[in-house]
Amino acid sequence: MRKIKHFINGAFCEGSGSETFELVSPVSGEVYALSPLANEDDVNAAYTAAKSAFQIWKKSTPGERQRALLHLADAVEQNCERIVDIQSEETGQLKHFIRQEEIAGSCDAIRFFAGAARCQEGKASGEYMAGFNSTIRREPLGIVGQVTPWNYPFMMAVWKIAPALATGNTVVLKPSDTTPLSTLLLAELAAPFFPPGAINVVLGKAASGSLVVSHTDASLVSITGSVRAGLQVAASAAANLTKAHLELGGKAPVIVFGDADVDKTVKTICAAGFFNAGQDCTAATRILVEEAIYPHFLDKLVSEARSLRFGQPDDTDAFYGALNSQNQLEQVKGFIARLPAHARVETGGKAGNGPGFYFEPTIISGLQQKDEAIQHEVFGPVMTIQSFASESEALSMANDVEYGLAASVWTRDHRRAQLFSRELDFGTVWINNHIPLCAEMPHGGFKKSGYGKDLSAYSLEEYTRIKHVMSDLS
Repeated sequence: MRKIKHFINGAFCEGSGSETFELVSPVSGEVYALSPLANEDDVNAAYTAAKSAFQIWKKSTPGERQRALLHLADAVEQNCERIVDIQSEETGQLKHFIRQEEIAGSCDAIRFFAGAARCQEGKASGEYMAGFNSTIRREPLGIVGQVTPWNYPFMMAVWKIAPALATGNTVVLKPSDTTPLSTLLLAELAAPFFPPGAINVVLGKAASGSLVVSHTDASLVSITGSVRAGLQVAASAAANLTKAHLELGGKAPVIVFGDADVDKTVKTICAAGFFNAGQDCTAATRILVEEAIYPHFLDKLVSEARSLRFGQPDDTDAFYGALNSQNQLEQVKGFIARLPAHARVETGGKAGNGPGFYFEPTIISGLQQKDEAIQHEVFGPVMTIQSFASESEALSMANDVEYGLAASVWTRDHRRAQLFSRELDFGTVWINNHIPLCAEMPHGGFKKSGYGKDLSAYSLEEYTRIKHVMSDLS
């Protein structure tokens, strides 16, 4: 049985503890590797390495940071198939999906932040008070403690490390306990281009992550994960007055009016809802349809869902792969088992036959606004559908959840689209589409979906501090 290692100070290392846990294939359900559990000594070693690297990296020029990140993007492209094979083993995702979505998107994000490293903004130097000159310095924070999720493990690690490194910080990162392999490969690929200790990856479960985010040397802690995990990180950061960046769950409403292009809307919504087996915080999960077209729309939606199927990593005809783990499969099954009597499973609702953690594309109708499956994130290939009678009712239903990450509105009415883009309480609002993201635009939510932004120049605000330098000219 192979045993994986931490990546600290530019090299793989065993760590100081002897405890390990099993990594289980989502495709077969069998154990394929053993992972160490980082203890306090391991996390301290990672922070010590990051602190040493910071003394070097913080003095690098924006051009030097850009060059290093561009080299990393090239290395990711050159090792695409290696990354695809490793990540499909740990996630059960389709290989063509990883190749097209995650690797291409990751390279684009790295290259965006390479350019952004040289384009940071601040107030112009000048005499804002007579006899004094004021200058703004934008500086790196220091060491960033980061925790990444299992749904897009490679790309989420890129979203964390790229802006941190672009702004001169160093990183201690703990990937999800179920998907460490692709993040370790990212650190290995980056090592030749950054000082030893600039990127450290410690492995383990929740307790190891708690050590990372509660460490007194962290200047910022950043997590992409569940609301529960985000609340724990926020509380831990508050104890040290550490800055926190939280990208948490979602329950995206999809509001469809009678004037929408039904065929396009159905096809796009199914793609956005079942994409990556629904394991996406921005997935199209709550479909709200105007009463006049509801029966027709439901028929079309069910038909489209039935045309999609799951498959194993090499299946190029499948639409999505496995759920992450037995625990995640049980969570999805639990939502179905707890459905109230007034709910109706229009299609799907069952786990796949045979080995692995698979679940059918599922659509549920008949639910009421306060039902669990409307209010809480399933994080699986499950969509709900409800009807509404008016714009005000649609808006009320859409906003009536604790999440605020993403939403979409489907209409040909420009006035209505602008109204809903203003009134929807979500960090991203798509009009006549759902789920596209680009590196130039921010990603982050409101309410219990957290605070702070990934991607875009806005995310650089998370990873920098502002210093005012005033000179007496007399």
